[in-house]
Amino acid sequence: MKSSVSPTQRAAPRRPRKLMATLLAGTVLTSSGCAVANSAAGDTGRADGRTLRVVLTQEPPTLEPCEASLTGTGVVVRSNITEPLVERDPASGELNPLLSTGWEQTGPRTWSFDIRPGVTFQNGAPFTAEDAAFSIDRAVNSDLACNVEGYVFGNDDLEVEAADDHRLTVTTEEPDPILPLRLSFVEIVPRTTDAEAKVRIPIGTGPYAVRSWQAGAAISLNRFGDYWGESPPFARARYVWRSDASVRAAMIDKGEAEIAVALDPMEAEKATTVAYPNNETTALRLDGREAPLDDLRVRRAIDLAVDRQGIIDALLGGLAEPAGQLVPPGVVGHSDTIEPTRQDIDKACNLIEEASADGVPTDRQITLVARNGMFAGVSETAEALQYQMERIGLRVRVRMADTATQLQYQLRPLPKNVGPIALLIMHGNQAGDAAFTTSQYLLSDGPQSTFGTEALDRRINESAVLSGEERQKAFAGLLADQNESVVQYTHIAHMSGLLGLSETIRYRPDSATGDELRLAEVGPAEGAKN
Repeated sequence: MKSSVSPTQRAAPRRPRKLMATLLAGTVLTSSGCAVANSAAGDTGRADGRTLRVVLTQEPPTLEPCEASLTGTGVVVRSNITEPLVERDPASGELNPLLSTGWEQTGPRTWSFDIRPGVTFQNGAPFTAEDAAFSIDRAVNSDLACNVEGYVFGNDDLEVEAADDHRLTVTTEEPDPILPLRLSFVEIVPRTTDAEAKVRIPIGTGPYAVRSWQAGAAISLNRFGDYWGESPPFARARYVWRSDASVRAAMIDKGEAEIAVALDPMEAEKATTVAYPNNETTALRLDGREAPLDDLRVRRAIDLAVDRQGIIDALLGGLAEPAGQLVPPGVVGHSDTIEPTRQDIDKACNLIEEASADGVPTDRQITLVARNGMFAGVSETAEALQYQMERIGLRVRVRMADTATQLQYQLRPLPKNVGPIALLIMHGNQAGDAAFTTSQYLLSDGPQSTFGTEALDRRINESAVLSGEERQKAFAGLLADQNESVVQYTHIAHMSGLLGLSETIRYRPDSATGDELRLAEVGPAEGAKN
């Protein structure tokens, strides 16, 4: 396949506990929120019309570009500071040129990429094919244990070679029909970047460069004057973070921020909020290494215990859809025939009783781990899941964790001697292909999988080399089989995001916004100065 299309500019209070009891009783209620708290003074940045102020849920754990598949990092880094060779249009799924102007498959395992001329890094160095080769090698083939390596490429290494300044060749271990899509996750950095350690402040080719990072306070960006593309409207950007959704919303209302992410669904009716499907799917990952979660009956019982629609209506403001699979509509491999499991408490109780009678220690305490700030209402959702699991006879405690702690439970090497873990995850498949989900979450040794089966592993590997309708059918089939033979996941909801937007700006979020909020797409509202 040859792609040579021209690059295009992209468009621009916690609820009371009685709600939990009501949810468990099967009744959906609405709840009024408490008054919003004031944000701390002295940290609002410049309100001069030239600084775009964004409030996040948490401080990013890192700005290392090879970790940009992590939502907290990518929302700052991807498309703002660094850029890949290829980008995927979140609406159409088509691949568009970015730092590569075109590509073609030149052999069963080989692809060639044309490198865009006239591009400069933020340190003044010219961008060449050698930088692209270095970046791919650093992210995929090194010992850095980059998130992008596990999430996108698994255990496979790539052979990369710069034929000259403007031509790059990439060779895969096995035929890979979606290599350009995979490379859309590799952020390009200068070849002078440390190849043996992760960096804190990245250098890229994007429209913004990092001016400063005040740990615990703010990250500030400046517009990059030598950017190869169209100059973004705002000269500066400033990120701060507040864990309380009501505080983030109040910062919009008080004129202390222009954009606030992950607002509480209770804010949905305001003129300064906009909802959007964000391709994220929430689920409980059940650790099959430990009893009682190593028993299929127990995992299936948990799946049957969950009241998905009740959680969505009562805790997520109705801004989600019940999920029966890890990939949302629009992703290759999603199947409309896979329906969300309907709650059946009686059947779930019978399965637990049967397992207990066979000696499974169903009274062993399960720890439900969830991350603070994962989404608005996450702690209430964790409590609801706890109550629903206890309702069928299981013992569950909730542990709310910060990002770093949650990642210890989410990524291999998984912690040992911690007992049975039910991990609340939120998976975003922005790449648009189930291969990225299955290689991470379903393979027996996947970076975010706790177990699997040889039969499912074989189907995943066989599906990965297919294309077209055969690929769609194969992935849909194995996702359905996971729900029957493995049940590693209790799927909860296909999520929507709720963004707070000041009336002084114009911005239209899309399904990629939750992972990479592109500042160049944000402009001043008509009549506002920048």
